Amino acid sequence: MYGTLKMNWLTQRVVKSVGPLLQNSLHITSTQCNNQNTEKTINQVTLLGRVGSDPQKRGNEEHPVVNFPLATHFSYKYESGDILQRTDWHRVSVFRPGLRDTVYKFLKKGQRVYVTGKLSYGEVKLDDGQVRTASTVIADDIIFFQSQPDNTSK
Repeated sequence: MYGTLKMNWLTQRVVKSVGPLLQNSLHITSTQCNNQNTEKTINQVTLLGRVGSDPQKRGNEEHPVVNFPLATHFSYKYESGDILQRTDWHRVSVFRPGLRDTVYKFLKKGQRVYVTGKLSYGEVKLDDGQVRTASTVIADDIIFFQSQPDNTSK
């Protein structure tokens, strides 16, 4: 019970302090925020990992997109001393024109990147007619790290 009350208090403090910041950064007018039925929400994803394959162009002329898989992992050590390492694969989609073009030209398989964006869900129709829910990270920003050390200078 105490943990729940403490978490609720902490959550309220965070929302109270973050709310005005979000309002200012999103240019929301006060009349839009005064509706008591409207609550603030946050959909933010931050990933640091390695690119699984070279980016691919998808979509069409009107709605182009660049996609690439990103691997992240975590390790867990059991009391027995055994270590479990699990890799999670994330689908990253880039719609922003400047970022999309840069990612397509310069991002390579194995490169380490830092991605910020939002999580999105959609439906995908498979070849056999089944419909599946798929998730993707819609990238707002991507920071490139050097993929491999430069061994050319000695």
